[in-house]
Amino acid sequence: MKLRHTAAWVGCTAAALLATSACGAEGAKTAAKTVDSAGKAMAALARATDRTEDLGSAEVRTTTDLGNGTPIAMEGTFSWGHGYAYDVEMDTKAANMQAVQDSPKIHCLLVDGSYYYNVDPQPSGPLKGKEWMRIDASAVLGEQGAQSLSGSSGSPTASMKGLKYANDVDDLGTQTVNGQRTTHYRAVIDEAHMGKFKHAYGDKDSVLGSMTGGASSITMDIWVGAKDLPVRMRQEVGAVKITMDFEKFGETAAVKAPPAAQTADLTEQVKNASKTS
Repeated sequence: MKLRHTAAWVGCTAAALLATSACGAEGAKTAAKTVDSAGKAMAALARATDRTEDLGSAEVRTTTDLGNGTPIAMEGTFSWGHGYAYDVEMDTKAANMQAVQDSPKIHCLLVDGSYYYNVDPQPSGPLKGKEWMRIDASAVLGEQGAQSLSGSSGSPTASMKGLKYANDVDDLGTQTVNGQRTTHYRAVIDEAHMGKFKHAYGDKDSVLGSMTGGASSITMDIWVGAKDLPVRMRQEVGAVKITMDFEKFGETAAVKAPPAAQTADLTEQVKNASKTS
């Protein structure tokens, strides 16, 4: 495996999935004032946030555009009821992971702040005889970013909660998305209100921050359906654009880490690779 490539494809994965991270860290008074001024749009988004949080999980399709002409597609289960986790399949070639997986799709997990990738056992090196590769979130987000987005802070509902810190929330009217009638809302969160989020995306020294270019704001679009649930969410974070389509909510299986005996930890190798790339 060519470790000089690892920082890039780990960043690709994180960009696709950690775009739904907590955006706010301001006090209750600021939040209340912002909600009051936003009126009906904020009330509708608050209902959608509560409904989504209560259901605890969903089947999601995600596309990440890194600006290089090859969007990365992912599909699977996101869970946020007891900490943020996911179980997805990702396009191997688009994520530049052919060196460790021959299949066109690669199975990826996020459990307890660690990424796991199902790989082909290698004849030598750190992945010799191993079926899974583990990388701690700190290798992607930096130490501060990983600590800020621990627990359920990286989930879609955390991102939706962050909308209360937006400078402006606009109601863009009704649109049909995935066959459903929705209301389209748009919000912009500036650097002063990014809170925990800027540790992950605004730090150019982290893998993810270098990919976004050090984001100074977040533009978020959300399409809410008739059941007060998100149908689509799209975020623009610096140079990265992420789209999430929600399908079935609730009733998804718990996400578990692979057996330790089948897993190789490449956290330090990725951290070292990112320093020299």
